[in-house]
Amino acid sequence: MSSMLSAASSASVFNPFLVVLCLCFFGYHLVKEMGFDSDYREGEAVVMGGMVLDIEAIPNTTVYPGTTTPGKVDYAVGGVARNIAECMSKLGAKPFMISALGLDWAGKLLLERWTSSGLSIEGIRRSNDIRTAVICNIFDGKGELGAAVADAESLEKFLTPEWIQKFEINICSAPLLIVDANLSHSALLVTCKIAGKHNTPLWFEPVSIKKSERIASVVKYVTYTSPNEDELVAMANALSSHDKFFPVRREECSSIESLFLKLKSPIQVLLDKGIQVVLVTLGADGLLLCSKTVERFKNRSKPMLCNKLYDAVIACSSKCQLLIPSVSQSFVAIHFPALPASVVRLTGAGDCLVGGVVASICSGLDLISSIAVGIATAKAAVETESNVPTAMDLAQIADDASIVLSKAKVVFIGSKL
Repeated sequence: MSSMLSAASSASVFNPFLVVLCLCFFGYHLVKEMGFDSDYREGEAVVMGGMVLDIEAIPNTTVYPGTTTPGKVDYAVGGVARNIAECMSKLGAKPFMISALGLDWAGKLLLERWTSSGLSIEGIRRSNDIRTAVICNIFDGKGELGAAVADAESLEKFLTPEWIQKFEINICSAPLLIVDANLSHSALLVTCKIAGKHNTPLWFEPVSIKKSERIASVVKYVTYTSPNEDELVAMANALSSHDKFFPVRREECSSIESLFLKLKSPIQVLLDKGIQVVLVTLGADGLLLCSKTVERFKNRSKPMLCNKLYDAVIACSSKCQLLIPSVSQSFVAIHFPALPASVVRLTGAGDCLVGGVVASICSGLDLISSIAVGIATAKAAVETESNVPTAMDLAQIADDASIVLSKAKVVFIGSKL
């Protein structure tokens, strides 16, 4: 601290940046010394990772290899981190995005959509040297992703540790940091160390089976993670000495309870490594919330003033209380069902689920209610053509969340999984 004071006093020319840096530095240490909980931060959530242009091929008939298939080809703004952040903005949050875009046509299209939402572009690195990430998705006739090719190496090349370190102040004041696994190993490690230094809760979003394995080097910094079943298995294997877990065969699972029994061993690996909350997404079967710490389910953040999402959800869900034994350090698994939906396509559902959960946590809602909002938001996503709905009906989201809460159930609680 004294070195920073001497630097400020010895400067021969007034330097506004140095003054701001000093104020932030002293402010952070003052708050820390006074004992304020890190969950009561006034900054905006930080989202870090991919901004990607999706090229989407939707066939009209069955796809056969070796020939063309009639259908429709569209462009859509995407990227896991970008989708999460945009979804949060539709729910009233103002996330701070850290990413990289080129000055090519794909980058301009993504930036135009981003700025139209009124969100900051300060953390988005832009350069002629950057080739904007593009993914080509090929769907089947049911709206499910059949195959995809990703050209996203520029994210690893240009979303560097040096660029990320420029925004340490934003991470320091954030109530939550969401990182997708598109980052390089070095960038991911630096990011996690910054979060750990400032006790900023970190959410690791796996992105894909292969990239989910990147959790191995940073697991001790992770607070939340949200894998699907296959990503969960890959992560557990990456954190183990050898590949001892295998994908679940759904035909062997006659109920949510039996599915949980198949998944509990890889879930335990993640929890034993220190991750506090594991959200396993199950597609049409909803989501499993697993944790060792029941305290995490309680309200841990201060409600924001004039927060429409918070007010709408509290008004609808006040009578829907999920009873959980208040025993600390118990293993708890809770199932949240998916909602019936008129499915248009499914690509944005997982990202919007995470965006809904994070926006709700940041608004002051507890984790249980936040997950219900996430599932309601995912329903809205699958009923639209774009990855993220152009608008969110908060009243409908709140109503749907209350339905989810009313049907959620504890599927396991005990001292061990």
